[in-house]
Amino acid sequence: MFRTRLIGSFLSKTTSAFPKQASSTISLRYCSNHHHGILSHSSATPITKSSPSTLTHPTTHSSSSSQKEDISMYLKETHERVFARNRTWAAEQVAKDPDFFKKISAGQTPEYLWIGCSDSRIPAEQITGLEPGDAFVHRNIANLVCNTDLNAMSVIEYAVAHLEVKHIVVCGHYGCGGVKAAMTPKDLGILNPWLRNIRDIYRLHEKELDAIKDEDARYNRLVELNVIEQCRNIIKTAPVQKCYAEKKFPIVHGWVFDFRDGLLKDLNIDFESVLHDIQKIYNLTGSQK
Repeated sequence: MFRTRLIGSFLSKTTSAFPKQASSTISLRYCSNHHHGILSHSSATPITKSSPSTLTHPTTHSSSSSQKEDISMYLKETHERVFARNRTWAAEQVAKDPDFFKKISAGQTPEYLWIGCSDSRIPAEQITGLEPGDAFVHRNIANLVCNTDLNAMSVIEYAVAHLEVKHIVVCGHYGCGGVKAAMTPKDLGILNPWLRNIRDIYRLHEKELDAIKDEDARYNRLVELNVIEQCRNIIKTAPVQKCYAEKKFPIVHGWVFDFRDGLLKDLNIDFESVLHDIQKIYNLTGSQK
């Protein structure tokens, strides 16, 4: 479910995988629907901001050395492409605002803490229209917030106590590979303890989920329930409880991104209600609602 095949594993099978063509190109792209890489044929194009890098197509007669050269060329091109795009981006920012980099060098005062999935198709700033400095971002597989994850707990502490963010957003997405994997009876090695958190959410909502006969609908509902549970986990933390008791922020939100239309769905987390519900067991500040 989480397997991304390395370039080498693609090219090692070129003898049987590719048609006999004297000269053509291939581009590597990630097919998230099936959670593995695939190769797609394309005409040779230069490396530009809008086009993927290209790589000489290994033919059925390609030698091992030529395949290694192809891989080396691909890696070099994709590496250089990032720096080319970075230079273009930097120039665009200066063209729009000559003081842009001077301003962001002065420090950050983000309004949002964004906790999202590591999925490469969901960059926080792009899908929300936010600018550099607007969001403090933390991402991991399936947008989980675990109290044993020192990384996530440190991010929340810093964002709330020091950056004083006003909103904390947990953003999941339909088609999440992490959630799908948690629904699959399979040993996934080191991912097992991480995905256990999602399996536990299924157990908590087993009756509701099992009543959904359509597998895709059940899958999507688990995506939503996962986001809701992570929001609750955030509200259970001391930094959030303490800051809210003193300043009435941050507010926690649960959103889901939909690839089908590019829109965010607000799950309308009732922050006050959740905070009230957890007070008896998870009150860490001594304050009462």
